[in-house]
Amino acid sequence: MGKQAVPRRLHETEASAYARALKTSPRKLNLVAQAIRGKAAAAALNELAFNRRRIARDVRKVLQAAIANAENNHQLDVDRLYVKEATVGRAFSLHRVHVRGRGRTAPVEKYFSNLLVVVRERAAEERAAEAAQDKSEAETKATGGGKKPRAKTKAGGKEKA
Repeated sequence: MGKQAVPRRLHETEASAYARALKTSPRKLNLVAQAIRGKAAAAALNELAFNRRRIARDVRKVLQAAIANAENNHQLDVDRLYVKEATVGRAFSLHRVHVRGRGRTAPVEKYFSNLLVVVRERAAEERAAEAAQDKSEAETKATGGGKKPRAKTKAGGKEKA
């Protein structure tokens, strides 16, 4: 008699990839992760390919692994995937010292981070709603964004009440 199977933590339309001990601080990694949250998988890969931060390469590898897991392990459609969540956590920190003058030292902490990327397959109706929203945003930008011109005031910028 064996152990009970652990129930799947993610939904059937989700897949994930996890990277441990990435050599950067969680604050820096979160800036890159924030840039891809909620985006389509292809758009997120493109964004990471042209991101200038060093850690973007590692984030891109984790996202590619999540996409590969979705395709090979869960038979999800790659074209309908989007980044549901990109979670950054603190791993550990190495404590080092920096030698200073007059026989003193200063502490240095070298931070490491963890990264979890979850991709999800978009349903057909969600995709249609998102396309309609994008179209309405594009029309709003084309018509001037709905901004009203400011009323001119008397000299000095003060109005009498």
